[in-house]
Amino acid sequence: MRRDKQQKAVALKYKKSEDRAPKVAAKGKGAVAEKIIAIAKEHGIPIREDADMVEVFSRLDLEEEIPPHLYKTVAELLAFIYRVNKSAPVKK
Repeated sequence: MRRDKQQKAVALKYKKSEDRAPKVAAKGKGAVAEKIIAIAKEHGIPIREDADMVEVFSRLDLEEEIPPHLYKTVAELLAFIYRVNKSAPVKK
């Protein structure tokens, strides 16, 4: 039996002044995942392709805070974003 793997995506959000931890802002597969990725690209948001990370975060509900046992995974994501932002050209 052959299974076609649909693309999946999860978007996180975090507002330091409002949130205790990052939250799931959007998630989906197929066309919804493509839309999430397109919106991220339109807004210059770094995208990390990591199927395992997407699988873990997609198990959470929308607007659910990332639980403490996943903070290490979030830290890996933040380190990735920091590296991407540091290497990006400075906008004037």
